Amino acid sequence: MAVIDTTRSAAPANVFGGLFKVFGAVAAWNDARLTRKALSQLSDRELDDIGLSRNDIDRIAF
Repeated sequence: MAVIDTTRSAAPANVFGGLFKVFGAVAAWNDARLTRKALSQLSDRELDDIGLSRNDIDRIAF
């Protein structure tokens, strides 16, 4: 007697959706990293001009 397993929980669409979420999270982390790096290279005067302080740089979400 042949048995067909129909209880798979991860369809290919779910796998690719998960990969897209991972790549999106990595891209968002990298964007925040580059933003923090660029802001940290500004002088205190330049940061003040855009309404930020050195402490604000650390609070940029990643």
